[in-house]
Amino acid sequence: YKVTHYKQYPPNTSKVYSYFECREKKTENSKLRKVKYEETVFYGLQYTLNKYLKGRVVTKEKIQIAKEVYKEHFQDDVFNETGWNYILEKYDGCLPIEIKAVPEGFVIPRGNVLFTVENTDPNCYWLTNWIETILVQSWYPITVATNSREQKKILAKYLLETSGSLEGLEYKLHDFGYRGVSSQETAGIGASAHLVNFKGTDTVAGIVLIKKYYGTKDPVPGYSIPAAEHSTITAWGKDHEKDAFKHIVTHFSSVPVSVVSDSYDIYNACEKIWGEDLRHLIESRSAEAPLIIRPDSGNPLDTVLKVLEILGKKFPITENSKGYKVLPPYLRIIQGDGVDINTLQEIVEGLKKQKWSIENIAFGSGGALLQKLTRDLLNCSFKCSYVVTNGLGVNVFKDPVADPNKRSKKGRLSLHRMP
Repeated sequence: YKVTHYKQYPPNTSKVYSYFECREKKTENSKLRKVKYEETVFYGLQYTLNKYLKGRVVTKEKIQIAKEVYKEHFQDDVFNETGWNYILEKYDGCLPIEIKAVPEGFVIPRGNVLFTVENTDPNCYWLTNWIETILVQSWYPITVATNSREQKKILAKYLLETSGSLEGLEYKLHDFGYRGVSSQETAGIGASAHLVNFKGTDTVAGIVLIKKYYGTKDPVPGYSIPAAEHSTITAWGKDHEKDAFKHIVTHFSSVPVSVVSDSYDIYNACEKIWGEDLRHLIESRSAEAPLIIRPDSGNPLDTVLKVLEILGKKFPITENSKGYKVLPPYLRIIQGDGVDINTLQEIVEGLKKQKWSIENIAFGSGGALLQKLTRDLLNCSFKCSYVVTNGLGVNVFKDPVADPNKRSKKGRLSLHRMP
């Protein structure tokens, strides 16, 4: 409907100024949500600006296509052809828009302005909110980065409590989400947002996006290790699971390797195959090249605890300085099934109660990390707060009687960090 808005503003409007925020929900029942998300990680706008809005984005061909599409879509001649031709002729197709934003990566409390948008040519007052649609898609990387950070806070808390150190924290939550997202672009954006907080990913589209649109001091912003999937195990046949395991750990003997072990019976695999038949191969590995056993079914907490219990009987465990049990350094586990921010909390709390250090485990998360999120999770909103009409600036806002949470801000806005 934005294609019709240039006809709807007051006559002689020359400026429209709007802002983006993650609104606070002041009347929300806090008991209904386990995670409060009181802060947000601002990330992703730079990608959108560089890919879609920077430079000569308006062309004669695009204007003609848009005119035809909207004529068919609305069954009426509503497209602002004159306005777009004005931008093409006066600015060579570049958008007369000014956007101000907080630095990407900053952690900002909810309810604060994150970026503002205004037209710089009075004839293009209609352009500010025209580009809302694509700008508000920033909700997605912001939400992924924020949710990922909250999980990092959980992991940091329990890792410190059960080990006395934060060593390895940046690899504790691995991105398994490539196949669980809606598109290739979603994968790139979401995975890059996760890499704001962690270094482990199997979604290489995020690495490509970061290197192209952000750059990085490191050679690569995310890392992975060799890992088995069910096909590389079941292809050997049910009676040859041990052979599959042996083949994989032998071929990847000098680097960390993850082996999914629940194709048939995760508990038998841990007790008999890893704990007896191939124990000598596991014990010969170094701390820099551990075997990482991956359960992938069942109740996450129950399965992890039982796997640790079995491994603790088959391999020599130690007690760390905090009094928690630790597997030998050549052996770890990764839980990658059913992991979201709530189950993550339940698992690490359950491990702590059973005196297992979080040193023993890493997590993988897929759809819950990159896909099971909506704009409403952080109440991301783009609203007009100031206009100039007939030469006079006016502060504007919305204040719905039925929902005070949707009251918007007034006027021109700035953000200041308080000491």
